[in-house]
Amino acid sequence: MEITPIRTEKDHRTALRVVSALVEQDPLPDTPDGERLEVLSTLIEAYERKHHAIDSPDKGGTT
Repeated sequence: MEITPIRTEKDHRTALRVVSALVEQDPLPDTPDGERLEVLSTLIEAYERKHHAIDSPDKGGTT
């Protein structure tokens, strides 16, 4: 599988499916699948931080 940037919701869903399958395989860290899992997880985290940010309760919440 070629790893590409996550730019759309479709890309995000696809990456989540791949990561889910990799997690079930429980690959060792220094294997191709282990590295793929690490890279995809990092890309997913960055995409979610940018597109699915959740404000903390401190920001604009009721007091």
